[in-house]
Amino acid sequence: MTTKDVINLYEEYRKRYGAEAYKYISALLIEVKAIHYQDFLKHPTPKNDHEQSWKGFKGNALERLIDHILKEQIFALGLKLVRGKKFERTYPENLTTELQHVKRNLSIDFGKFGFHIPDVDLVVFNPTTFRVIAVLSSKSTLRERIAQSGYWNIKIKNYNLTKHIKVFFVSPDEDNDFSNDKGTGVGKSRAIVETDLDGAYVMTEQSIKESEKVKTFDKFMDDLKKLLK
Repeated sequence: MTTKDVINLYEEYRKRYGAEAYKYISALLIEVKAIHYQDFLKHPTPKNDHEQSWKGFKGNALERLIDHILKEQIFALGLKLVRGKKFERTYPENLTTELQHVKRNLSIDFGKFGFHIPDVDLVVFNPTTFRVIAVLSSKSTLRERIAQSGYWNIKIKNYNLTKHIKVFFVSPDEDNDFSNDKGTGVGKSRAIVETDLDGAYVMTEQSIKESEKVKTFDKFMDDLKKLLK
């Protein structure tokens, strides 16, 4: 099982569910996990820990899926989408000139501790001006990374050269933090989204409590278009 196999499976879901295929990402990942486990039995890790192996694969698969779903739509707007790992895992001299400019425009000044790239999964940028429009982080549950995303949003907004960049979170919300049936209280994860992020987009078939900052995933592209006006 590879991430390419996951994308191929998503395309099967898209044939079945059309534009609403994003709602079934959690179901897709459950199906993928079963296949991944069978592969794991054939080639176990030294510690023989499937859950640990699956956790890393799942996070990467979700990131790749979001990239796959959005890339063509973003390109149609005259923008580009690049994975954050591209900056982390590539020596500066091996980046294209375009991505060297983007990396510089995304970097945060930590004073005497140098410049550092925020921990984000996907970066939306204008290939003509190299201006970064937005960054996205993704996890299957909010509690895994939401506070970290809030921290980076604060750092981005407090630096003049990056304060225009929008920081978004995308998740299937497997803990149902945004679900309509969780009562009237507001959990910590949602509070962070509402106060410390520019928005969150939820990939679920469950009914959610939407707000100006919390919306279903299908609304992301419309909101991105508004940033270009």
